[in-house]
Amino acid sequence: VTGLAADTSYEFAVVAVNEAGESGPSNTVTATTQPRGEAPDDGLPERLLTGYWHNFDNDSTVLRLADVPSEYDIVAAAFGVEDREVPGGVDFAVSDEVSDGIPGGYSDADFIDDVAELQQRGTAVILSVGGERDNVRVDTQERADNFADSLYGLMDEFGFDGVDIDLEHGIEPTYLTSAMRQLSDRVGPELVITMAPQTLDMQSTTNDYFRFALNIKDILTVVNTQYYNSGSMNGCDGNVYAQGSVEFIAALTCIQLENGLDPEQVGVGLPATPSAAGGGYVDPSVVNDALDCLATGQNCGDFTPPDVYPEIRGAMTWSINWDATNDYAFAETVAPHLDTLP
Repeated sequence: VTGLAADTSYEFAVVAVNEAGESGPSNTVTATTQPRGEAPDDGLPERLLTGYWHNFDNDSTVLRLADVPSEYDIVAAAFGVEDREVPGGVDFAVSDEVSDGIPGGYSDADFIDDVAELQQRGTAVILSVGGERDNVRVDTQERADNFADSLYGLMDEFGFDGVDIDLEHGIEPTYLTSAMRQLSDRVGPELVITMAPQTLDMQSTTNDYFRFALNIKDILTVVNTQYYNSGSMNGCDGNVYAQGSVEFIAALTCIQLENGLDPEQVGVGLPATPSAAGGGYVDPSVVNDALDCLATGQNCGDFTPPDVYPEIRGAMTWSINWDATNDYAFAETVAPHLDTLP
């Protein structure tokens, strides 16, 4: 049952219907919805701006991690890739491409120092695994164990605060859940876990990505769905919306908000520039409108949300490097707006 008000008592009764007609109602039961949540106690800001930093040169802007502007609350280093020698294992290094693009080069040791520098100013740095071109299969218990072990080792080596799951070639939620719980048990409650599913992955709770998110809801930080490269899709109201609009962003996000994830675990992901994605770019001001729509019911365009979600967590962009090519217009537009949300 969706669209209910917070901290409100409702009565429910059930009838059965078949070709013979309708039965009488069952006994009535009463249930009270949960109150609006308080600010998350995960040690991160109440609102989050997440951005990806590349360890490769894709014709955007090559930059050191330390050059990431302070508007970003979480920086996801992209990407951790499959360890070819360990089934389910993850490997990461600063690539030669990036080193060649930075005067004086850029080594793993430089990167580690920069991770510490960002953390000192209050920015979390996590490792994003997968991406468009790479995948790590976690479809057996052995692979799940190796996935968790390798991530724990990389966190220790580079100082990462957690992990971003960006596996765009399919996941197996049972074993990936096992891996994340193993990692959580070893790191503790300070572990940051984010996800960046494609739009299609979060259309229904029967989808593997959505199932995985619900499986780890108690240790999950935020899901930043990629609202780009998507075409047109159904929103939570059953209507079809085209990507690249405030209605698309709000109506697709509403599916998660109405089907089990807490608002403080939900963010919206958009490209920083038209060149950063094949489709779905919107001006950063439209990202702000979508956040307003979800948090307050205002600036929704032709979409009417079934409820408001003041605790909506924030936004994500692909990527910080692309944002740099546009004088950080995404960060400088969206970050201050997050502070205005209720």
